[in-house]
Amino acid sequence: MSKKKKSALQEQEGVSEPKIINTASISDFKSKRLKNLDSDKLVKGILNQNISDLSRAITLVESANQKHTKQANAIIKQCLPQANNSVRIGITGVPGVGKSTFIETFGTHLTKLGKRVAVLVIDPSSTLTKGSILGDKTRMETLVKDRNAYIRPSASGNSLGGVARKTRETIILCEAAGFDVIIIETVGVGQSETAVHSMVDFFLLLKLAGAGDELQGIKRGIIEMADTIAINKADGDNQKRAKLAKVEFNRALHLYPKKASNWTPKVTLCSALHNEGIADIWKLISEYFELTQNNGYFNTKRNEQNKFWLIQTIEERLKSDFFNQPKIKKALKEQLILVENNETTPFVAAEVVLEFFAQSR
Repeated sequence: MSKKKKSALQEQEGVSEPKIINTASISDFKSKRLKNLDSDKLVKGILNQNISDLSRAITLVESANQKHTKQANAIIKQCLPQANNSVRIGITGVPGVGKSTFIETFGTHLTKLGKRVAVLVIDPSSTLTKGSILGDKTRMETLVKDRNAYIRPSASGNSLGGVARKTRETIILCEAAGFDVIIIETVGVGQSETAVHSMVDFFLLLKLAGAGDELQGIKRGIIEMADTIAINKADGDNQKRAKLAKVEFNRALHLYPKKASNWTPKVTLCSALHNEGIADIWKLISEYFELTQNNGYFNTKRNEQNKFWLIQTIEERLKSDFFNQPKIKKALKEQLILVENNETTPFVAAEVVLEFFAQSR
């Protein structure tokens, strides 16, 4: 009788995962970790370029806890006089365009020039589990080891377009910590590009050749926001296609009205993998800053951005206060049941909740 062969893929009995994960204990751990932080000590550490204190302060900024928010605001206020001395660059592109590789190569190029670089990566949160991978540091192994670089991944949460709710405040803290260049990477989907565009000085759009992306040049939107279009992966057999794409994008850019900055958007080729064309992109960015600082547009744009974020902060606070009121929660729950049972329409239900809110004020 022949013996039965065992498959190499045979599954072995292992340790089962716990059925219940105590999320409350995780939240409690984070709260305890932030509980005894001294604001003045953190500010002093940030101004002395202490990365640990900077990270703790950013964690306070990202916390939804009211006490943490109050403490974070106090820290930001003290850091503000030392901020606004950096170059803020937004980088976007569709998944697969090579954003992480580009940022690592670009950031390393800047640190070699003596710049201190902070990379703020907005990691998309799942709409189902609300979780985020936050694995960007693993994709930038060289840059993360650079003592003149700082990489901070943040979960987007429920913020519009995947942009983290507190990115604007994080920029201020990084500037106070002495970082010369702040790079903000978007998730490359949705409306995150619009939000990032409203908080940076220079907007870089990464594109691919031979992927049908050239057709996007005839559409408005993200192309119109770009200050420079860099066609990445322009190496090897892809060089010819990249050059053709450059011609197409240049033609498309001529269809757009002149920018208020008086800057003419450029199209350039690069290969982040082979470190080609990276120095040319930094040269273009430097030319842009020289132009906009000389004609006054640089300060004008930052002032307009500050006004925009004032309105956005007010809207966000009102929205948060509205939905967190116990009476509103109860009224909303009742109306959701009625909508589910087809006993009312979403619009009528909204009017009922809003009327209830007006009466309770």
